[in-house]
Amino acid sequence: MSKRDVVFPAGRHALYERHRYSPAIRSNGFLFVSGQVGSREDGTPEPDLQEQVRLAFRNLQAILAAAGCSFDDVVDATVFMVDPASRMETIWQVVPEYWGAAPYPTLTAVGVTWLSGFDFEIKVIAKLPQAAQD
Repeated sequence: MSKRDVVFPAGRHALYERHRYSPAIRSNGFLFVSGQVGSREDGTPEPDLQEQVRLAFRNLQAILAAAGCSFDDVVDATVFMVDPASRMETIWQVVPEYWGAAPYPTLTAVGVTWLSGFDFEIKVIAKLPQAAQD
């Protein structure tokens, strides 16, 4: 097996080392991004739900940028949310700020009971631009 081609965003190495996972891996022309939450610098959840979602998207954006990608390169997204019946509309008001115009990536939304103190998490698969694959 070849060594994993890990992508780290600036300034968050300690978080990933502490929890023993990689933020993203390049493989076969794709970028596989671990779930991103709205964590502050100290790792705690942002208490305001919409700001927590924005912060999760900004954390995701930093990883995509570190790999030479943008949201336009995202082909598949999975979102996890605590209590989606009462929070989905509030969360989905933020998404257009980052997603861009149609056509949109595929999406799977999963309701969960626990996200380690967070209310929203997003993980994606992005197609690497040709220059980032070389």
